[in-house]
This record gives sequence, C-alpha cells and structure tokens, in this order.
Amino acid sequence: MKAYSMDLRERVLADCDEGLKTRAVATKYRVSESWVRRLLQRRRERGEVAPRKGSGRRPKWTAYADTLRNAIREQPDITLHELKQRYGLPLSVPTLSRTLHRLGLTFKKKCSVRRSRTVLT
Repeated sequence: MKAYSMDLRERVLADCDEGLKTRAVATKYRVSESWVRRLLQRRRERGEVAPRKGSGRRPKWTAYADTLRNAIREQPDITLHELKQRYGLPLSVPTLSRTLHRLGLTFKKKCSVRRSRTVLT
C-alpha cells in the first residue's frame, strides 16, 4: 500500500489544529482514526510527518515463487510440510501458507479416510 501524500497529511494536521475531533477528520478524509492519532503523535514526539521509508528489501519467498507455482501445478494435493521438505525451502510453514495465498495458489486437500457417519438414535 502506498503512503498517504504530504498534501493529505498537511490537510489532516491543519484540521486537527483547528480543533476538529479525530473521528471527524478521519471521516472527512476517509482515513482511519488510528492513523490520524499516530500522525499527531509522530509530529508531537519527533517533529516529523513525512512518510517513513520502507526497508526496500523483498520478501524471502519471492525467490521461490516460480518453484511453488510449478510444484502446485504438478502435485496440487501436496501438503505444506511436504512442499517445504521436498524443495528445501527456508520458509516456515505459516509463511509458506501465506505465500501460496498471496500467489493465488489454492489447493484442496482430499481426506484419505472415509467420512464418519453420525447415527442418531
């Protein structure tokens, strides 16, 4: 998500300085109340309001995106643990799950055991 512009930040701060409540400012500019509060806090504590720079580094999983796409295409019922072990991925299982979601890769696991039937008596 891109950072809010300096123009918007200045307008939000100007309205806050004029005495408008946080909720009114947030509603007026369609931003969250917490963002308005954090912006005011940063200005008060550090004297800065400009957007902070990101780390600039890419997530670790981007290097394995093609590998993951091919693996899911070849074997759509592979488990996350199997995927991690088979391809020697240095990612945790939760990270692997989020990565597949971000890549739009879904796979449905099939239960290998018959479903139990509930008998009502």
